[in-house]
Amino acid sequence: MFPIRDHNPSGRVPYVTYALLVVNIAVFLLGWFGLKTDYALAEFYYTWGVVPAWLMQGQGYEGLLTHMFLHGGWMHLAGNMLFLWIFGDNLEDELGHVRYLLFYLACGLAAAGLQIAGDPGFDGPLIGASGAIAGVLGGYLVLFPRAKVDVLFIFIIFFRVFSISAWIVLGVWFAIQSFNGYAATEDGVAYLAHIGGFIAGAVLVLPVWLRRGGRAYWAKNHGKPPHPAAEYPISPSRIPRVPRR
Repeated sequence: MFPIRDHNPSGRVPYVTYALLVVNIAVFLLGWFGLKTDYALAEFYYTWGVVPAWLMQGQGYEGLLTHMFLHGGWMHLAGNMLFLWIFGDNLEDELGHVRYLLFYLACGLAAAGLQIAGDPGFDGPLIGASGAIAGVLGGYLVLFPRAKVDVLFIFIIFFRVFSISAWIVLGVWFAIQSFNGYAATEDGVAYLAHIGGFIAGAVLVLPVWLRRGGRAYWAKNHGKPPHPAAEYPISPSRIPRVPRR
């Protein structure tokens, strides 16, 4: 089950979201195709990622920023960019371009901070935009809890798209991150970074929500972005129906 789109176009062009998408994809392609050996790629990740053990020794502080633009594989990149594409534009619309960029970077730093605090002796590189994007999800949840998000549900050979409120989609996502983080699941995913980024995003957006009226803002827009919702008509199937006798 994963989101594929929302029904909430932004009111202006999300230049920062587009730029983040381009930079993340460009950096990944540069590393993936430009570095010819696994050793060179690993060195690239160690140089520009965050290595908690090194950071505790006063080294590699630049990685706190650059790690947000590195990814370890195609699926890692695609998943992060999909979430940024779906949820980033509305948040940028509400915060403005500059504040949104600062918000994004702050969430990435908070995400890295919690992950490092959880395992300061870890000697591998932390990479990925997911902590910063988790902050985008947290901010989106605060401002637009009832926005409609289309989710593709796949169960063996059955698949279908459902429109679900954002608070359910993002709430389930955060619950999964929290469970895996608490269980210390060792699958190479920085769950503490996701948790830290999400909480940071919600906290940083809270003053914006309050200035807009808090619950009155939700009531005015029904918990959705203040723009007409997009409609996605579903084409009828070309497979003929066979009536029962």
